[in-house]
Amino acid sequence: MVANQTEEDFSLSRGLVPRYLLGEGIPVSEISTTDEGLCPVSIACSNGKLEEIKPLKESPEEISTIVLPRFVETHAHLDKAFTWRKTPNFAGTYEGALKANFEEHKYRNKDDLYTRADKALNLAFKNGYRAIRTHIDSYGIQAEISWEILLTLQKEWVDKIQLQLVALVPIEYWTTGEGQLFAARVSSLGGLLGGVVLPPFQMEIVRNQLEKLIKLANKLNCGIDLHIDESQEYPAFGLQQLVEALDRIDSCVPITCSHSSSMSLLDDEDLNKLADRLAFHRVNVIALPLTNSWLLGRRENKSPLIRPLAPIIQLQNAGVNVAIGGDNVGDPWYPIGNFDPLALMASSLPIAQVVPWDNFGLSLFTNAPAKLMQLDWDGKLKKGMRADFILIEADSWTKALSKLPSREVIVAGRKHPKNSYDY
Repeated sequence: MVANQTEEDFSLSRGLVPRYLLGEGIPVSEISTTDEGLCPVSIACSNGKLEEIKPLKESPEEISTIVLPRFVETHAHLDKAFTWRKTPNFAGTYEGALKANFEEHKYRNKDDLYTRADKALNLAFKNGYRAIRTHIDSYGIQAEISWEILLTLQKEWVDKIQLQLVALVPIEYWTTGEGQLFAARVSSLGGLLGGVVLPPFQMEIVRNQLEKLIKLANKLNCGIDLHIDESQEYPAFGLQQLVEALDRIDSCVPITCSHSSSMSLLDDEDLNKLADRLAFHRVNVIALPLTNSWLLGRRENKSPLIRPLAPIIQLQNAGVNVAIGGDNVGDPWYPIGNFDPLALMASSLPIAQVVPWDNFGLSLFTNAPAKLMQLDWDGKLKKGMRADFILIEADSWTKALSKLPSREVIVAGRKHPKNSYDY
């Protein structure tokens, strides 16, 4: 890894960059690339910004450092992280996870939550994340504690990780007076309104609740991020009610649908029609392959034959902005993980059949998450952008995703210590 660093600036004389992440003004067609779409460049930074990214004429096969923008995690649960040991879910079912989740609420306290969430942020930072959207259990006795701690950490980590906070409650809560007051508070704090839409349910009731939520969000200018259709049955029942609500009420704020797993159970014609309607209403989708593969499709004493997952490629083909998120880490919903974007990419490769040497496959982890979270930087490497990178000791995507490679994190042109992968 050939890198130079002073307190003022960072430079890299030789590195490999994905061609799809090169910004405007860089002659991509004139650069030699590897079979996996990696281009040789040199990088110079000044005052925390990318001053120059220059194509190199030498063979890319002779370079063993990959340069990537710091990643964006669109869906996390920092308040739940690392609670598996106290409240495990050995059966691995959705029902078991929910029961253990409620049990954990009884014991949640400020010190423990701060320690766990701070640990999660340390791992996320060392592994290469620059922004995280985390949902917070916001209904019940633990809600006030959870918001207090996450707001504290949001301020403490502001120079390293941008945190977005989503209030996760039963969808009907937003129709109550108490819920509307809480929504105003969430909006004033820069948060988003969340909720769970999970069948079976009475369709008209849920559609009315979604309409009221959209009206409330419009009034408060507050984004929406829903847990919707995290199910192995009732194909896209929640999404159908959402698009019908949007047919009646224009949304003035961004709407994101996390999970959307059962949509994949629709036949091709119905799936494509629904994807077109989601695109028309500018709805974002976050696919969550790890947790969905762990919880959904289970059959007692039988291997799963159907593994519901958001139909990523069909949604992209329809024009929907789709990101892949990591979701739960070390909790009753998913027992392992360590907030590592490269590990998420590696796991998604076989589960979702998406690859980083394809533009659509790479965008799921780079441009699409940045767009979904409305970040200032879209993740493209171009002059004038903030000098936020990760440097990976690898000469190919396959090598980078075959193990947890050594990496360095660059924030505003400043190098941070290498990741030790302490778990």
